[in-house]
Amino acid sequence: MNADIKEKEVKLNTIYLAGGCFWGMERLTQVIKGVVTTTCGYANGKSENLANYQDVCTGKTGFKETVKVDYDPSVVSLHTLLFAFFKVIDPTLIDRQGNDIGPQYQSGIYYVDEASKAIVDDVVAVEKKRVRKFNVEIQPLINFYEAEQYHQDYLLKNPKGYCHINLKEIQEAANILIDAGRYQRPNEEMIKQKLTQQQFHITQDKKTEPPFSSAYHSEKGQGIYVDIVTGEPLFSSLDKYISSCGWPSFSKPIDPNVINEVDDNSLFLQKRTEVLSRTGNSHLGHVFDNDPESPNGIRYCINGGALRFIPIDQMDEEGYGYLLSLFNEGKE
Repeated sequence: MNADIKEKEVKLNTIYLAGGCFWGMERLTQVIKGVVTTTCGYANGKSENLANYQDVCTGKTGFKETVKVDYDPSVVSLHTLLFAFFKVIDPTLIDRQGNDIGPQYQSGIYYVDEASKAIVDDVVAVEKKRVRKFNVEIQPLINFYEAEQYHQDYLLKNPKGYCHINLKEIQEAANILIDAGRYQRPNEEMIKQKLTQQQFHITQDKKTEPPFSSAYHSEKGQGIYVDIVTGEPLFSSLDKYISSCGWPSFSKPIDPNVINEVDDNSLFLQKRTEVLSRTGNSHLGHVFDNDPESPNGIRYCINGGALRFIPIDQMDEEGYGYLLSLFNEGKE
């Protein structure tokens, strides 16, 4: 049980996640605040008699190594759990994740009710925009059988055991600050109505505004910068610096979970790393290493047209009061 969840009567929801070896997927979900219990097992296979590790490893049973995740929806949304899931898998692969190969390692999301299905569909629609091929199974749960006891809590019992999910990703999941369920992507028509032509071209067509054209480049006020499409908090004035590049620049996001970094090969012979927002999949800009002007050498070079600035004295009334503590850290 997650240490942050005290014993109490709570109505739990359940989702089943298959993302390669269930040891790593279980450990990832265990550290997320609001997850109450996790169970390793085998899902959506042919027969209960085949739901054992020896048979599943043959790749002929139809079962996928899966983690049953019971969570408190008053603490963490299914949106957040699903985006955390997608952050650590490769959704383009078939019958494989990391070094694990075989049908039993096929990635999948298995839901148990229509409310969960609707959320799964919403998140999947966003994730499909990030890749050319999407090969994650999305199905209702047909069956699930608990795995052998030695598989349960494997990485808690064996901290140095094999895990295809790296430690940094697990640490980031443990420190999720911003819940994705608060900030959902509008439909395409609403986005068109909400944004100016320039904002639309930047966030949806991956265009770049001219340098020094955004007032946010020289903005020095205290506050947060949110995704213009969804309102999801992205960056803080605490991590902003004036860069000679001509675009609003930040040394880090408020919460690394709110952004996605993907390879961008759109410029001939120049590989870059594109920065996208988590829930909106808005094109924000690019991230660069070894920037001598940045306090930590990292520059998130962001289009001002992808952002909306909310001054600190307006954060509470706009629903961002829970982030005011960021500006009080280190103060008496």
